[in-house]
Amino acid sequence: MVDIGPVGRAAAFSVHILTASGAALGLLALIAAVEGRWTQMFLWLGIALVVDGIDGLLARRLNVRLALPRWSGDVLDLVVDIVTYVFVPAYAIVQSRLLPETAAVPLGLLIVVTGTLYFADRRMKSADNYFFGFPAVWNLVAFYLYLLKPDPWIGALAVVGLSVMTFLPVPFVHPLRVNRLRKVNLVLLVLWAVLAIVALAHDLSPAPLVTAALSVTGLYFLGAGLLRSST
Repeated sequence: MVDIGPVGRAAAFSVHILTASGAALGLLALIAAVEGRWTQMFLWLGIALVVDGIDGLLARRLNVRLALPRWSGDVLDLVVDIVTYVFVPAYAIVQSRLLPETAAVPLGLLIVVTGTLYFADRRMKSADNYFFGFPAVWNLVAFYLYLLKPDPWIGALAVVGLSVMTFLPVPFVHPLRVNRLRKVNLVLLVLWAVLAIVALAHDLSPAPLVTAALSVTGLYFLGAGLLRSST
């Protein structure tokens, strides 16, 4: 076995701390949500999304699994993901008044149950890094509900439909790890991030062109996994 050394182990543990900081960001997002500061909530969730995007890369580069076998980065990542991708967004969706009043709490419960089950699914990813089933990115669903403000029953149908898709063998693209059209996915991901920042800077009421561009890129990522079957 290769001796990583104390410096290597310290560097590896710093990656675990980075991952765990996502839970702290989730708490800050929840505090903002409870106080009705939705833009700030999405800002904290956005930072958590960035952390989730880079910690795995750092973990692989620093051989964290080998350096610190006591700590499970996979379990840590899943715990944080449930907080930032499912629990806090579910609260925001329930409290948004963008769903039918009588259905809001049941739909929130549906989100947390299906989302938690998804993260326990050992077959959530394919060998080529596609997700199978809707990957419980309820933070993004919440963002689009607040951005588009659809009719409450349309929002309710979207929540039910995506919850059902959690258990269907429909491929969804991982924009950072799927090789097919990776450059296109990365460019669109950066574009989406810039547009999302613009939307937050305008308190989720940006110019129609920004909203339209966010909608188009969102639809692309929602359906990009279907291109997998054409290979």
